[in-house]
Amino acid sequence: MAGPARLCVTNQKGGVGKTTVAINVAGALNELGRNVLFVDLDPQGNATEGLGLLEAYDDEPPTLLDALIDPEAVSPDDIVHSHSEMDVVTSNIDMNAAASALARQSNAETLLEDLLDGIEEGYEYVIVDCPPHLGVLTDNALCATENLVIPALTEPTSKRSLELLFDYVGSLEMDHDVEIEPVALVANRIETTREDEEMLAWFEDALPDVPLYRVRKRVALQRAFTDGKSVFEADEETDMETVFTALAETLEDRFSTREVTA
Repeated sequence: MAGPARLCVTNQKGGVGKTTVAINVAGALNELGRNVLFVDLDPQGNATEGLGLLEAYDDEPPTLLDALIDPEAVSPDDIVHSHSEMDVVTSNIDMNAAASALARQSNAETLLEDLLDGIEEGYEYVIVDCPPHLGVLTDNALCATENLVIPALTEPTSKRSLELLFDYVGSLEMDHDVEIEPVALVANRIETTREDEEMLAWFEDALPDVPLYRVRKRVALQRAFTDGKSVFEADEETDMETVFTALAETLEDRFSTREVTA
């Protein structure tokens, strides 16, 4: 039987709201009644903080890094934490040593895949939040999930960052014999300027086969993050809930034929 749908949320350009998008995609899937496992692969632990689990960032070993290096030696209970909307594999301060520690492993780019194979039972979606840069951790996320959600700002620098990302993905596909598909592009923090509208048109022209979602700048998104939850559980309502719901429904359509391992 097929396992859960796996997705990674990444853009090597920092400051694009990657973690906020990842949390709210997971929250939208939970709102649709899906069991979600969220993996914070970013050594900075922004998602761990944004889901109200910052104390876990300073946990003693075994941690996520230990689980990546030797998944059979670590119990899921050591790294999976409960949240009202999803279960969370939290990041940890030890992850700051991940680049050098993982690079010494013979299967450095497939360690996350091996870990997920052992802990994803019973979930319908796995959402992986990546670091804001390319490297061995992002390689792991891309190879393990093969499905890519891309947050991007509506500014000209996004053109170059997307070109670099797709070049990088192409090289990874050839090196590891995988097919990595972009399943959604999230134009984030949109304001009502001519530049924003021009960039939205560019996104549609450059990636005509990738669904585009428009997330406008809303204080409620940041407030929900500060409160440790997605906008779907926040006290303050926002019209951006409908955008994330639409994205989740598209994912449901795409992955509806999958069966979840019991």
